[in-house]
Amino acid sequence: MSFDHWDEIRTAYQVARLGTVSGAADVLGVHHATVIRHIDALEGRLGAKLFQRHARGYTATEAGQDLLQVAAGADDQFTQLAGRIKGRGDEVTGELIVTSLESLSPLFIPAIGRFQEAHPDLNVRLVTDSRLFRLEYGEAHVAIRAGKLPDQPDNIVQPFFTQTIRLVAHPRYVEKYGMLDEENIQTHRFIGSAVDNPRAPFLRWLVEMVPDSAFVFRTTEMREVKDAIQAGIGIGFIASWDQDRTEDLVDMLPPMEEWSAKLWLVTHMDLHRTAKVQTFLRFLKEEVKTWPVD
Repeated sequence: MSFDHWDEIRTAYQVARLGTVSGAADVLGVHHATVIRHIDALEGRLGAKLFQRHARGYTATEAGQDLLQVAAGADDQFTQLAGRIKGRGDEVTGELIVTSLESLSPLFIPAIGRFQEAHPDLNVRLVTDSRLFRLEYGEAHVAIRAGKLPDQPDNIVQPFFTQTIRLVAHPRYVEKYGMLDEENIQTHRFIGSAVDNPRAPFLRWLVEMVPDSAFVFRTTEMREVKDAIQAGIGIGFIASWDQDRTEDLVDMLPPMEEWSAKLWLVTHMDLHRTAKVQTFLRFLKEEVKTWPVD
């Protein structure tokens, strides 16, 4: 066990102290499903049952009582620590971990730079890994996610903006292969996703509409799609704001609403009200008004 699992230990402590999942959820300010998930994970990690479940609630086993004593001491130490650092909560300092789409970097990184100019004591760690980071375990403070509305119960989700997506090609490609229409899709060359089941609506459209034999280049990154388009390899998708920054790309079809990609700002309820997260969210909501994303 390590400090990484403190949330689970704290949850078990409150369940042992109060005797019910609902009571622990109320005290911790989380969904009851989170309490159950933490208990199951902790029991699995320890290889022992911490509670006896019964109609009236949860009763600590012998192993649970041992954990209760350890957690009570740690909780008391954290309470003392909170008293010592009281008053520092309004500072925008320390580390801010943000996970975002790699394709947004040309917009997002300059924005982060402007934010740090206003808050020079803040260190930002930007992660653009394709996996979903677990906000409930503190893997990130703020996540920018695309697609359908995220539905994790303890996360707070706010709309960020909608990306207009365009299907484009380089003029060299058009000169050689001509324009695209619904009748000649199979004769054209396309740039697709290297992911078997892509989540983005515009990539799903490609899979549904374009025969597999027409894909001549595949990649996992949108920025590499743009490079392939500019190299004249084939037809591919690009965000409207990125097309505006790039010369000589030709729309092969009018943009379709179904290609649009909604983006969301996601935070975990335990960190949502902290000063640095709130300050960063307010900044992003103002910053996006200046981005050419319509």
